[in-house]
Amino acid sequence: MTRTKPAGTPLGDEFHVYDTTLRDGAQREGISYSVTDKLAVARLLDGLGVGFIEGGWPGALPKDTEFFHRAAQEELELSHAALVAFGSTRRAGSKVDDDRQVAALLDSRAPVVTLVAKSDRRHIERALRTDVAENCAMIADTVRHLVDHGRRVFVDAEHFFDGYAFDPDTSLRVLDAAAGAGADVVVLCDTNGGQLPLQLADTVREVIARTGIRVGIHCQDDTGCAVANSVAAVQAGATHVQCTANGYGERTGNADLFAVLGNLGMKLDMPVLPEGKMPELSRVSHALAEIANLAPDTHQAYVGQSAFAHKAGLHASAIKVDPELYNHLDPAEVGNGMRVLVTEMAGRASLELKGAELGLELSPEAVGGAVRQVKELEARGWSFEAADASLELLLRREMTGSELETPFELQSYRVLLDHREDGEVVSEATVRVSVSGERVIATAEGNGPVNALDAALRKALVPHLPWLESVELTDYKVRILVDEPGTDAVTRVLVESRDGEHEWTTVGVHANIVEASWLALCDALIYKACAAM
Repeated sequence: MTRTKPAGTPLGDEFHVYDTTLRDGAQREGISYSVTDKLAVARLLDGLGVGFIEGGWPGALPKDTEFFHRAAQEELELSHAALVAFGSTRRAGSKVDDDRQVAALLDSRAPVVTLVAKSDRRHIERALRTDVAENCAMIADTVRHLVDHGRRVFVDAEHFFDGYAFDPDTSLRVLDAAAGAGADVVVLCDTNGGQLPLQLADTVREVIARTGIRVGIHCQDDTGCAVANSVAAVQAGATHVQCTANGYGERTGNADLFAVLGNLGMKLDMPVLPEGKMPELSRVSHALAEIANLAPDTHQAYVGQSAFAHKAGLHASAIKVDPELYNHLDPAEVGNGMRVLVTEMAGRASLELKGAELGLELSPEAVGGAVRQVKELEARGWSFEAADASLELLLRREMTGSELETPFELQSYRVLLDHREDGEVVSEATVRVSVSGERVIATAEGNGPVNALDAALRKALVPHLPWLESVELTDYKVRILVDEPGTDAVTRVLVESRDGEHEWTTVGVHANIVEASWLALCDALIYKACAAM
């Protein structure tokens, strides 16, 4: 926990990957990390190989204070990263030795401290209600005090780009005050997120040329340019880049750590992570999303599930010849994979590639039949791009030319709804199945018709097929499809299932929501049965 310089990358201290997920990223609406969560996030980031992990603001937030205390008690062993405490400078008109916030930074025992400082004269005069001279003294006094106590110090020049455009002399004076007092890096912050790449890069070059100071970059994403701005700043000479996992942050977020690392490492050939760590990007991204209790962004650059997913038939035809024709890099290099989505746009190449992805050897006749089936079913409201299990069953049926052989046959069902006198609403389902030639009838209750059907199916099948006991329904999605006003609605149901080792999704479509659910549930169990045979 006492590491002060990043280790393990060929660039060493020449270039910093600095993560602020636990401080700036935690300001995203909907995120609330516990201290245990924060420790888990830090371990994942360290395992990936980032150089600096900003743990939070000790002394200002109780959870952050506890986080640093527990980290100091050896609950956080870091292999690559240095832990950073974030805080403010001394207050205007006070002495640094008497400032409780500055004392809390030292008490955190973090080897690195990042100070936030105003660099826009309007903020200095209106928000801090002081003058530029005192603001610079606040910065210099605090940096010098921390350095004297053995801390490495970075300074975040808040609102730098807006301030530089308004009054460049004041903004540069702030940078000089920080660097002159011993700050290793002064970070140029696009706090309002309003910059565009070309103008931002011009400013970074100009600042470096005028000051000779080592600068970093911190970008918000209000223009949708945080990643592009961060990369542009690095190309302009910044040697320290601040990001958050998955772009988490206040308002529209921050520069996404994984996109920035992907661009710097894969496009600019900068060895920003330890050797062998780039393929960990996708796994770590998804793990951090789980800790934040947010669904991973399927369309996220480099690491999203759809980042290398191809839907158009024209794309699939080219990919069949050479995957590089429609992928900007090998997905495996960032721990991702290519997928072919089968929809009404699909042609023969899409189905052939999908079959190969699923390990199925499809004859030309089977491919042709599958193409016709998919187009016909999707015209009626089915969708297979998110239901690979149902698609695989369709392909297997085309391969055999008949229904699939399974150890059970699902025959019929009945669902009743009971609104009781006490106001409780209970669903009851009865199913009839044939298992190994034996007819079985089972009845079960549930908190809804789908839950009751699922319970009845399990009650009927598990005594005969114990391996089905591991299957559980994990998600249920319903979409009502209406092509034109006045027409009957069609319901599409997606069911996600898992068995402890694998997850799969099936689809059902019908005008009746219960029948659509029944079709999706049946496919889920048949898919598991085919895998078990």
